[in-house]
Amino acid sequence: MQNQPASQARHQTSPDVIDLGKLFGLLIDAKWPIIITTFVFSCFGIAIALLSTPIYKADALIQVEQKSSGMSSLLSEGLGDVFAQESSATTEIELIKSRMVLGKTVDELGLTTIAQPKYLPLIGKGLARLTGEQAFINVGRLEVAEHWHYLDDKTLTLVQTDDTNQAFELHDAKGNVVLTGQVGTLAEGNGYRLFVNELQGKVGQEYHLGKVSRIDAIGALKSDLSISERGKQTGILQLSMLGENKLMIERIVNDISQNYFLQNVARQSAEAEKSLEFLQSHLPDIKTSLTAAEDTLNQYRQDNESVDLGLEAQSTLKVMVELEAQLNELTFKESEVSQRFTKDHPAYRSLLEKRETLLGERERLNKQIQKLPKTQREVLRMTRDVEVNQQIYVQLLNKVQELRILKAGTVGNVRIVDSAQSYSEAVKPKKPLIVVLATLIGGALSVAFVLIKAALHKGVESPSEIEAIGLPVYASVPKSELQLEIEHLFKRKKGTGKLLAESNPADLSIEALRGLRTSLHFAMMEAKNNVVMISGPAPQVGKSFVSTNFASVIAKTGQKVLLVDGDMRRGYLQKSFNLRWDDGLSELLSGKLTSEQVVKNTNVENLDVVTRGQVPPNPSELLLHPRFKHFIEWASSHYDLVILDTPPILAVTDPAIIGAHAGTTLMVARFGQNTVKEIEVAQNRFEQSGIEVKGVIFNATEKKAAGTDTYGYYNYAYTSDKK
Repeated sequence: MQNQPASQARHQTSPDVIDLGKLFGLLIDAKWPIIITTFVFSCFGIAIALLSTPIYKADALIQVEQKSSGMSSLLSEGLGDVFAQESSATTEIELIKSRMVLGKTVDELGLTTIAQPKYLPLIGKGLARLTGEQAFINVGRLEVAEHWHYLDDKTLTLVQTDDTNQAFELHDAKGNVVLTGQVGTLAEGNGYRLFVNELQGKVGQEYHLGKVSRIDAIGALKSDLSISERGKQTGILQLSMLGENKLMIERIVNDISQNYFLQNVARQSAEAEKSLEFLQSHLPDIKTSLTAAEDTLNQYRQDNESVDLGLEAQSTLKVMVELEAQLNELTFKESEVSQRFTKDHPAYRSLLEKRETLLGERERLNKQIQKLPKTQREVLRMTRDVEVNQQIYVQLLNKVQELRILKAGTVGNVRIVDSAQSYSEAVKPKKPLIVVLATLIGGALSVAFVLIKAALHKGVESPSEIEAIGLPVYASVPKSELQLEIEHLFKRKKGTGKLLAESNPADLSIEALRGLRTSLHFAMMEAKNNVVMISGPAPQVGKSFVSTNFASVIAKTGQKVLLVDGDMRRGYLQKSFNLRWDDGLSELLSGKLTSEQVVKNTNVENLDVVTRGQVPPNPSELLLHPRFKHFIEWASSHYDLVILDTPPILAVTDPAIIGAHAGTTLMVARFGQNTVKEIEVAQNRFEQSGIEVKGVIFNATEKKAAGTDTYGYYNYAYTSDKK
């Protein structure tokens, strides 16, 4: 028996403790939604993996060495030091990404031209690859009218018109044919020039053609190119690029590597070239000065009958020539040092001090020469000019030869270690990883949805929760799959209204209602009449199912039962008995029909029904009419049991009016749908109207792995053994 209130001291689980058993039970209850959702995500992941375009990788290795002087060290340690340069890896990476290097690649490979086959969005390219019907186009040249700066990739459309001769048509944005041509031939017309190197596809295959600005093409190439240093301060740079076309990304990376190498060599030999040009431009002047000095000396010797220098004068001349040679050497060194240091640097200051010393010594010698005879003094001066110019000329010739050898031997400090090659296997997408991640995401989302739904859903799933607020549970009626099937067929108009108690009397739900019959017998012992009102907190809780089948169960015991549809707004009890709704309760209350005239017989013995009748504009006012009271009194005297099926109390006030005439009031609560608060508010609403709710019928209970303690006849099935 379930008509006794549960103890208020029932053990409650602490809210701070996570019930792992209940969580696991929730997942078991929702196993099919979880499995189906996970399977759908897995299929979605497989589809993505199969349809995704393979992305390949090509990379190359470049070594940036510390610049050594090479041959120049054998010629001139000073020159070798001047042209030796060291660049950090970061600097070299920025140089590779510069427009100077990438711009040459864009120009050489025609990357300002966009050409790609036209496929269905999202899945077209993948389907074409899987079916082996991929198209390919290689455009060598695309030029447009001068006033057009660039075209996007949807401005022009190339249509293949013949796969034998590989002919094509070029359409503009409006679909007009602006150009026709063949592969391997330059097509011109209407301001367009188009040269197609290769075309692979079926007749009718369309291709998008477009033109982007050079700066945009360089920017796109820069974003696609990845450069990194292997290790720390190794000077080994790795250039890598991802793309769909293995051959194209190989060509791009190789071209970038070659352009960077060439600019590095050019940069290393630039200063030597400038110095060489400077020296070569001054050699004629020095040679002219030397010739003039020799001619002047010879002419003076002839005029003065070959004057010879004395030992003292020769010694002075030798010292002066050496001084001039040292001064010239210091001049070269000063030009070199000035490129590397400021005048405040110790090396530069030392060079200037040495130069001042040599100039002072030359001034002293000049004063000493003034003491010689005039003839020897002139010969000494002229001879000095000749020998100094000779040394300068020879020195310049040596420098020119050194610079020529240095320029010819310049190889730069960059070496291409590995040329670009593409990996045979695609680096993206990782197909197994995509499938695994999609499966995990599907499982995680479905599990999270179940747990969040359970956390947010406060529907009653245990009779003890209802009894905790002081309402006894008279019966727990299990959910009937057969009843759901009957309702489904009726909604699709493939079946007729039929009571579960008639179609399957052994159903567990009907057995639970038989238990309710026993419990209700004791509950009505102190009632003022034999009228039972069945209501509920909210719609869709199964009141009509309980009322109709409970009336049928009582009628089968031999008692005469009258079932009244008290919901004049949306009542549908007539459907269960294949009756019409007209000539019902609303007609009785409006005085159109008498009590005997509204009672309709059913195909269930001892069971009569009063339908709702025509939907009135004022159901509550009709229920307040004395005719309703007289009808209840008449029904109570003519039947053993009167059952009133009413609308939900929280929706309308009709149950409060009807309940005043009923001796017993029961509420129907649905498993997992009605909350404890909702049931409690409904009870308070009845109590405010002076109506005592005897108890609750817990409808549509389900067996949950989460551990609800529903009780009744749910876990047992007892049928006859047919042999």
